[in-house]
Amino acid sequence: MIRVVIYLVVVGLLAAGAAWLADRPGEVAITWQNLRIETSLMVLAVAVAAVAVLAVSIWTVLRAIIRSPDVLWLYLRTRRGVRGYLAVSQGLIAIGSGDVRSARKFADEAARIAPEEPLTLLLTAQASQLAGDREAAERTFHAMAGRDDTRLLGLHGLYVEAQRRGDAAAARHYAEEAAKSARAPSWAALAVFDARCAAGDWVGALERLDRNMKNGLVDRTEHRRLRSVLLTAQALEAEAGDDRNTARTLALEAVKLSPTLVPAAALAGRLLGEAGDLRRAARIVEAAWKANPHPDLADAYAHLQPGDSARDRLARVEKLAEGAPGNIEGALAVARAALDAQEFAVARAALAPLAIAPSQRVAMLMAELEEKEHGDEGRAREWMTRAVRARHDPAWTADGIVSDRWMPVSPATGRLDAFQWKDPIAELDAEETVIEHDREPRVPEAMPPTAAPRAPESTPPAKSPEAMAPDSLPATAGGRGVMRAAASTAVPLAPIVPLVHVPDDPGPDAKPLVEPEAEPAPEPSSESWRKLRGLFR
Repeated sequence: MIRVVIYLVVVGLLAAGAAWLADRPGEVAITWQNLRIETSLMVLAVAVAAVAVLAVSIWTVLRAIIRSPDVLWLYLRTRRGVRGYLAVSQGLIAIGSGDVRSARKFADEAARIAPEEPLTLLLTAQASQLAGDREAAERTFHAMAGRDDTRLLGLHGLYVEAQRRGDAAAARHYAEEAAKSARAPSWAALAVFDARCAAGDWVGALERLDRNMKNGLVDRTEHRRLRSVLLTAQALEAEAGDDRNTARTLALEAVKLSPTLVPAAALAGRLLGEAGDLRRAARIVEAAWKANPHPDLADAYAHLQPGDSARDRLARVEKLAEGAPGNIEGALAVARAALDAQEFAVARAALAPLAIAPSQRVAMLMAELEEKEHGDEGRAREWMTRAVRARHDPAWTADGIVSDRWMPVSPATGRLDAFQWKDPIAELDAEETVIEHDREPRVPEAMPPTAAPRAPESTPPAKSPEAMAPDSLPATAGGRGVMRAAASTAVPLAPIVPLVHVPDDPGPDAKPLVEPEAEPAPEPSSESWRKLRGLFR
């Protein structure tokens, strides 16, 4: 509407100007050398306008002729760019859909049309990865890493390829190169941190952790926790090198960052006790105990002052247990200290509430109590037999690996702060089928003996608990079986996770593992008793 109004206004002004000139005629005379031209003003105006239009037309034609090569080149380039864009977009769609043949076709077409374009290089590399051609993919990623605009993308691709072929050194190298950039991507910063932790480079890991926190890759709470773990790892390393002062300083800094970190508190308490600072050591261990009761803390608290008698250690542990009343770790710590101090009544009182449904540690402590207090080897053997079948106690567990001591990183994955104090088989799915090497079906203890039908005569007898060795631990599906770091402490897991029949192979009829307790079993010889005790040492 506005354009129409403007057009009408312009036409009106031109018409008004023409009418004004028509109402005021005049003559114009032009004399040039011997030539004299006389005409009216209107004719002169029309002639000037015609000459201007002709001049503009001639200039336009000449300009088009002069610029025709550039225009043709721009047209061909635009057309080539459109074809390249279509090839790249269709190639990426083919990669996303898993069409190897189409991805290769469009990657070759894009490389022919626009070989130096970043998207063409990316399409070529991804098409090679999809086709399983790792060498071609690495060549493309190397070419991308050599350019400024695609350097980080190329390094990321090389890092991924190095991880796929299991080359940890090369993967770390590419991550380190990418992390040197001023705008280091998050994958590189985190990969460098994980690699340094896995290699035991605690100083480098601390430096990378601080940079990651400044770049916003980790929050302040996580930063404090991970820094405390790294400082504890440094302190343990210094202690192993007999540098007590450095170890004590690092452990105290770790406790300051994370007071509830059990390894840091236990280490700081032990080192401060050796240095004679008993009050500070006790305060650190007590604070950690209230948050996380743990046997490592109880052991450190009991031995704060080297050279103390067993009764002094018992009194100290009893004081510590009061900080977390009703906790099973406090009762176990008191029972352990009482046994060492020959205070059997105290030990029995501490273990009595736990002996109703004992764990392995409770059963072994009860066996030791029966042997030391009454010399009753029969009752001790009974408790050791129950320990074989008892539920597992919490342990330091990480990625399916059980260790008798805390470690800063997982031996399986190199992940920092992976070890947690928990039941080793808590992550196992209760509905999974667990099959032993002997492939004999078993039933839970809760099933009464009369509920199991008689097995055929060809059925091999079930193994007794005494015959079960640590090397016959059941394996779980997916390789998630629990593996003990110390093989001497391994116990059979079959009593914890009941075996079930495979649906397509019912196998022989099930039998109960043990006879009812009402029927006395034949007493094993002293030699078999020593072998059984050896499983728990």
